[in-house]
Amino acid sequence: MKEKLEQIRAEAARALAAAESLQAVEDVRVQFLGRKGRITEVLRFLGQAPPEERPVLGQAANEVKAALAADLERRKAELEDREARKQAQSRRLDLSLPGRRPRRGHAHLVPRVAGQIVAIFSEMGFQVATGPDVETEYYNFDSLNTPADHPARDSHDTFFVKPGVVLRTHTSPVQMRVMEQMKPPVAIVAPGRVYRVDYDASHSPMFFQIEGLLVDRGVSFADLKGTLMFFVQRFFGPDTRLRFRPHFFPFTEPSAEVDISCAICSGVGCRLCKNSGWLEILGCGMVHPEVFRYAGYDAETYTGFAFGFGVDRIAMLKHAIPSISHLYENDLRFLEQF
Repeated sequence: MKEKLEQIRAEAARALAAAESLQAVEDVRVQFLGRKGRITEVLRFLGQAPPEERPVLGQAANEVKAALAADLERRKAELEDREARKQAQSRRLDLSLPGRRPRRGHAHLVPRVAGQIVAIFSEMGFQVATGPDVETEYYNFDSLNTPADHPARDSHDTFFVKPGVVLRTHTSPVQMRVMEQMKPPVAIVAPGRVYRVDYDASHSPMFFQIEGLLVDRGVSFADLKGTLMFFVQRFFGPDTRLRFRPHFFPFTEPSAEVDISCAICSGVGCRLCKNSGWLEILGCGMVHPEVFRYAGYDAETYTGFAFGFGVDRIAMLKHAIPSISHLYENDLRFLEQF
């Protein structure tokens, strides 16, 4: 039986040497160490040997079994290592190859236009100011001389967070917050998101607005006109014309809306300007004395002007974009044009 065990071990060694895959190693294990394997069959007949030989034969069988198990593990490790080296070689990076340069993104059209607008006003000495998106009714309405029965304070125009707290409908509250903290002269622009219950091709429930404020001694409506003319001709081009139309805002007096000659047809008339030759871009006016009273300013000593416009609308007018939804649909075919 000892000779048979040695013969089995030799056959197993040859089979392992010929095994070139992990599956082949597993087949060798089953053939020699499985429930019906060659070593198992030898151990099954161990009881037929003379009693005095059984301990020696049992020890020999266990030694062969242990040695074969060690050979199997060693061959399995060799094949796994070879396979790992092969995979590593196939995945090896060739650092001499030229790299793939990632595509560069760019700023979204709305913040880009906002940045261009702010840069123009910064040239004129305006500072940037910001305020919270969630605002109290006091700052959003009361301090801006908006009466309690004004339609803008109804839920069909304004998003109410809770009684007395709203999503700001304009960036004008920033004006009051700044005036409470600073004494004149004050010259600020306040860019930011604003929210209104409105949605169609030219309106969105959330859009970007820039508010401007200048307060000092002797500020007149002529200063307002000159400031806006400088901005419009820098942004839309030197040939752009302006016109001021009387309007009403609770926080300015007198108030006006400003139109510019259509950037597409130069005032001749087209689909964008509805054949009028003019495009409305902003509202403005001289700061109401009642607003100065809330801010603690002396209306007899100081005067000022304010203006506000939607960045989204300015972007749409400059680039002839037909619907505000294009700005927020994240369609790369549209955004990559800018």
